[in-house]
Amino acid sequence: MTTETYVTDNPAASRFEIRVGEPDSEPVGFAEYHLSEGEMAFLHTEITTGREGQALAAVLIREALDSARRRGLAVLPYCPFVRVWIGRNREYTDLVPVDRRVRFNL
Repeated sequence: MTTETYVTDNPAASRFEIRVGEPDSEPVGFAEYHLSEGEMAFLHTEITTGREGQALAAVLIREALDSARRRGLAVLPYCPFVRVWIGRNREYTDLVPVDRRVRFNL
């Protein structure tokens, strides 16, 4: 049985949120960001205790980065999880400005 996931941007809280089961259920995780001058800096990713190991953070970050791409935003992966995820999914490296990649070990 596949459980549906829903990722939404919550600009009022400056974070992407992931829900499981129903789109109006409580978030089971989030990725905080700071938005400024064409850049989205990812600061922290968290999945609710008991929900770890279900690949929810990966789904959340993929959707968040796809949103940044659609909006034409550069990505600054200060969050260690986001940084490692981009390192493992090289098709997203182009979102990080070339002159900042060394700083993020990309």
